[in-house]
Amino acid sequence: MKAVRPPVLLVLAVLALHLLLGHEVQRIQDGWVSEGPPPMPARMQVEFVRELEPQAPLVARRATVPPPRPAAPEPQAATQALPPPSAPASSVEPPPEPVVAAASAPVDVATPVAGAASAAATDDEPGPEWPLSTRLSYVLTGNYRGPINGQAQVEWLRSGRDYQVHLDVGVGPSFAPLITRRMSSQGRLTPDGIAPQRYDEETKIILGEGRRVSVFFLGAETQLASGAREPARRGAQDSASQFVHLTWLFLTGREPLQAGQMVRFPLVLPRRQYEDWQYVVVGEESVETAMGWMPAWHLRPARPADGGDLTAEVWLAPGLQYLPVRLVIRQDADNYVDLKLKRAPQQAAPESTDPARRPQP
Repeated sequence: MKAVRPPVLLVLAVLALHLLLGHEVQRIQDGWVSEGPPPMPARMQVEFVRELEPQAPLVARRATVPPPRPAAPEPQAATQALPPPSAPASSVEPPPEPVVAAASAPVDVATPVAGAASAAATDDEPGPEWPLSTRLSYVLTGNYRGPINGQAQVEWLRSGRDYQVHLDVGVGPSFAPLITRRMSSQGRLTPDGIAPQRYDEETKIILGEGRRVSVFFLGAETQLASGAREPARRGAQDSASQFVHLTWLFLTGREPLQAGQMVRFPLVLPRRQYEDWQYVVVGEESVETAMGWMPAWHLRPARPADGGDLTAEVWLAPGLQYLPVRLVIRQDADNYVDLKLKRAPQQAAPESTDPARRPQP
């Protein structure tokens, strides 16, 4: 008795169905792997070795650049001076550009001036006007569907001309926060300021799924969190880099600090970019911190952001290298977090001039 053979067409159909299902499963798995932005960059490893104590702010150094001549002379040596002890920070008139601020470590007055003599700087040395790697710790209060408490930390990390800024916020107890958010910026330091290359904003909720949005600075274009690409704006900052950029502007005297002054630069937020983002210098105020009452300059946005992007008010302390001693980050009129300095900022030692001895990311 002959065995019954299945029809050839039926066998081929079953095989084709299996191949189709296998291909579809592989496509779905590939989608899972490629979905979302690439992993966040590894955090630079920096050792913080000292606490930054309040000090009288140094006057930004004046650099005299001679006019062009057939035989160009060397730039004149810059000068540096402390304001009189009785004079408030607001009474010190910043010098005209180009300038270099006094750094936290002693600086040779013969150091080339950023911008005016940037050609003399090496590719590895960003210049003395940039703060050393610094960690700032904050106490968090605020409101999100009710009063909230927690902690926050800002880390400004440098390795040669590479930088990272990390703002970590935790709502709830430090050992088991209910909500965490990390805002991270990575890029390069240039004679014209900070040049971000990417920004990541990651939010995690206990017993919930995490969410991350990323912005990429791609030379002539900027890619927003939606994936849309738009023409890049020269000198644009992101949500995290803007705070260090403000520190740099005031530390070097590139922007005057006086009530009513408007500070402008392009700002790229996850959902859209602003060609002319504006901060108003409200004036000098005293901020209560764990180190006592700290004189600081209060800056606030001239307008709220559109589409639910976060905006921030900032208080920069001249006695602490214009670092932020207070930040108020707003989602809208009712939901915000208020960060106040919890302890003295921690700083790293000056970087070695030997690239092999620098911290590696």
